[in-house]
Formats: sequence, structure tokens, C-alpha cells
Amino acid sequence: MAMGDRHVLLVVFPGQGQINPSLQFAKRLVKMGVKVTFATSVSAIRRMTKTTPTTELGITFAGFSDGHNEAFKTDDDLEQLMSEFKINGSQAVTDLITTSVKQGQPITHVVYTTILSWVAEVARGLHVPSTLLWIQPTTLLDIYYYYFNGYGDAIEKSVSDPSFSIELPGLPVLTNRDLPSFFLPSNPFNFALPAHKEHFDTLDKETNPQVLINTFDALESEALKAIPKLNLLAVGPLIPSAFLGGEDPSDTSFGGDLFEKSGDYVEWLNSKPKSSVIYVSFGSISVLSKKQMEEIASGLLESKRPFLWVIREEQQNGEKVEDKLSCREELEKQGIIVPWCSQVEVLSHPSLGCFVTHCGWNSSFESLVSGVPMVGFPQWIDQPTNAKLIQDVWKTGVRVTKNEEGIVDSDEVKGCIEIVMGGGEKGEEMRRNAKKWKELAREAVKKGGSSDKNLKAFVTHALK
Repeated sequence: MAMGDRHVLLVVFPGQGQINPSLQFAKRLVKMGVKVTFATSVSAIRRMTKTTPTTELGITFAGFSDGHNEAFKTDDDLEQLMSEFKINGSQAVTDLITTSVKQGQPITHVVYTTILSWVAEVARGLHVPSTLLWIQPTTLLDIYYYYFNGYGDAIEKSVSDPSFSIELPGLPVLTNRDLPSFFLPSNPFNFALPAHKEHFDTLDKETNPQVLINTFDALESEALKAIPKLNLLAVGPLIPSAFLGGEDPSDTSFGGDLFEKSGDYVEWLNSKPKSSVIYVSFGSISVLSKKQMEEIASGLLESKRPFLWVIREEQQNGEKVEDKLSCREELEKQGIIVPWCSQVEVLSHPSLGCFVTHCGWNSSFESLVSGVPMVGFPQWIDQPTNAKLIQDVWKTGVRVTKNEEGIVDSDEVKGCIEIVMGGGEKGEEMRRNAKKWKELAREAVKKGGSSDKNLKAFVTHALK
């Protein structure tokens, strides 16, 4: 098959954490001459195409209803959203595949993202091959796989007994605070573990199951080899090429973060000394309690360092979250609070010294790729495991510890910032490691690098 005849349908869950890397994946396929149709909810398509004409990306966007057509929010009934997304998405995928044949540009391969295993079933029913694009670290895929393949009892024991540690092949030693929150008794999402089991059941039906992963070989070399029956192919980091020293300096946008941009924070960063600024952001979903926000604010003030803090413009009881902070005026003398920023642009700025992060994979990966050490402040899902990797495996950060009330107090916030940004041996080691991973990430995606070769192999062999 000629390269131009290859047509990939990419089906993506509409959460920002999946949209961003998936769009970068689509852009890389387009650069290789592959036609890409990008399918997700109408609301996500609206966000992506708000300020960037779709023709500039060379991608065809296909939006379908997710049941309510508004942006995904933290208080949504996620189980209902998943159900409606599956019903409407199954019909949309069917229609897209059948219509593409009639139009003479048949979809030759389907790629789908995490927790959308039903896409593979629809594709199989229409005799189109499919591949999973896993948008978390390989380590998470391995943990879920082991849970369903011989280590379920050991993982459950680790969850119930904080003193119990578990060794899984190819992975670091884990305790209950390092495991994904889907295993915990407090997990509110009953559908999550069955949804992950469906992934492995689907892969079991394939003769040579392959999974594309947003990581790179050097970062997770053991984890990528931990499941012999699966061909795990690292194709990351899936972030804009301009921030990876790529050939296209104009490629700076994710496309999923297209809101009205303000250059004010860039001018402010330009005015600060090298490696002096603390960047604080908890992603697009996590919501912290007022008590926790106050403790972070106090810790930042006590650090006496300049900071850029992203607090989303969310109303709670008719009042903006940031307006509730008792020390707002003091904070604004020392740093700036913004409702949004271009995260990779901020992380790649020379003034950045540290990232206080919820440890979502996109944020963690962007920090690694930018060479910025982290203070890990995990909340849920994959974040505790990511924080474990950051602190103990990649050694580019520290992880906060909660007090007996479940709050990270101001002394802990300040202490962790000091470890990462201070002149001590530990801080120096983190900065050295951060620089090392930044260089290795760039090597992986450049021409002839491991991720570049892996993606080309996928295009050549899987999309034939």
C-alpha cells in the first residue's frame, strides 16, 4: 500500500490529558504522509479548532455527541459519560468507517486511546485492524496487566496493608501509596478496573498484540519489556516539536489548550533570574480544598521565592477560588496568579527552577522533557505511581507527605521546594538527572532516535 493510501481513524476520550498527546501523535502521522481522521466529542473538537484552522494541521476532525456536548467537568457523572460516549462513539466509528469506503478513501487502521477498548470491537466487526495508544507511563499498563494476570491478591494485600510492599517483574518496589487510585477502597469509579481488563481481553484476541505508548525507550526500558506477550512500542514524548529541539519551531501548540492567550506571564518570567521561579499547577481536573490551597499559599510565601501559580477560573458558591485565599495581596507581591498558561512554554523558560505538580502524566512528562525538577503532589488515578517514578526511579523530584488530616501543610510545601531548589546535594542530583532526561527525550524523537524509529516501524508494518 502506498503511504498516501494509509488512512488512520484516531478515536480519543475527550479529557484534556488524552487530547493533547493524541493530537501530537496525529500530527506526526500526517508528517509521514498518513491521512488522519481525529474523532472525539463535539466539545473537544470545538476547543481544538477554536483558534487553529483545521486545514493548518492537515487532520480531518470528526466530532460526535458525548451525551451533553459540554466540556468535561470534575463533577460530571463519569460512569454515565463513559456509557453515552460508548453508545454514540460506536455509531460514529461505524459511520466513519463505512462512509470512508464509499468516498474512496477507506480507513485502513483504527487507533484508540486508554479506556476505549470498545473501539477495537467495533473495528474488528468491520474487519479493520486496530491499535491501542496508551497515554500513561508503561509502568501503569504493567501494573494493571499484573493485577489481572497472577498478582491480584498481592496487589490487594498491598492496598490494605501500608507496611506491605510488592515487587512486580520489571518494576520498582511499590507500596499502597504508589498504586493507582483505582485499586483503593475509596475509588469512586467502579467502571475503571473492568475497563482496563477489557483492554487486555481485547489484546488477547490479536495474534501479535501491539501497544503504542507515550514514553521513550531509555525512560522505561525494563517496563517496556515486562510483558513478553505484548509488543510495547514507545513513541513519545508526544509534545509539540518546538519544545523538543525539533525541526519545526512553529509547532508550539497542542491544539487542545487553545484558549485566549496572555503574554503577561511571559514578560513576568523574562524579568526573573535563571532557575528562580516556582511553577504551580494542578492540571485541568484536580480540585483542591480551600484548606489545602491556603497551606500551599503559606508555603510559597515562606519560601520567599517568585512563583507562577495557575488557579483555574472556577466559581465555587458564586466566588472565584483564588479570591477566597486569605493572603491574596501578599501572594501577588511575591508572584503571579493566572487562570491559564501555555504549560510547555512556561516549563521551557530559563527562569523556571521547579514545578509543583499533581503528577498527571502529561505534566510530569513535559517537566522531564523540559529538564525541570518537580515537587510531586499527587491526587488520584495514575498520579501516585508517577510521583513514585519521579522521586525514586528517575530521581528528578521529591514527593510531598500528607499530615494526619490528609493535608500537605505549609512546612512540607516549603521544605520540598527547598530540597529541589536549594544548593544541597539532593537538589544538585535532581537537576543533573533532569538535564539527562531532557537530552535523552530529545534524542528519542529526533530522526533516527528510538521513538522516531518505533513510529516509522508502526507506520510501515502495522499500517500496510
